[in-house]
Amino acid sequence: MHQFKAEQILPISKEKAWDFFSSPKNLSLITPPEMDFKIISELIGDDIFEGMKIDYTVRPILGIAVHWQTEICEVNNQNYFVDKQSKGPYNIWEHRHTFTEVNGGILMQDVVNYKLPFGIVGRILNTIVVKRKINIIFEYRKKVLNTLFN
Repeated sequence: MHQFKAEQILPISKEKAWDFFSSPKNLSLITPPEMDFKIISELIGDDIFEGMKIDYTVRPILGIAVHWQTEICEVNNQNYFVDKQSKGPYNIWEHRHTFTEVNGGILMQDVVNYKLPFGIVGRILNTIVVKRKINIIFEYRKKVLNTLFN
């Protein structure tokens, strides 16, 4: 199992942070354009809820389209939510989004626990490709969020 952590302070209210990050419609705004992220399931409303499933396609590596389904597993309104991959390229993908009020805004924390398939080959792929790609995605996200909210 591998873990990735990221955090960022944004000068916005907890309510505004929650409204933005809990809306699946905003995912494409914070995903690098070269990944060609597209939600393919019909979204009802703007708010996530426990049990919600979101289907999308993404091109994470070499422009190869991958179908991915995420299920929202836990929601604690304005504090955190957890999504897990139901279908996709990982054996395990669990992403916890946490929002904490701090002086001057909100501390947003992301913790991703993931496991690739293919045993030792998956571990090697993580070392040479996947870990770096995840970092690039979250660095892009950080830049976009700074532009949107600073």
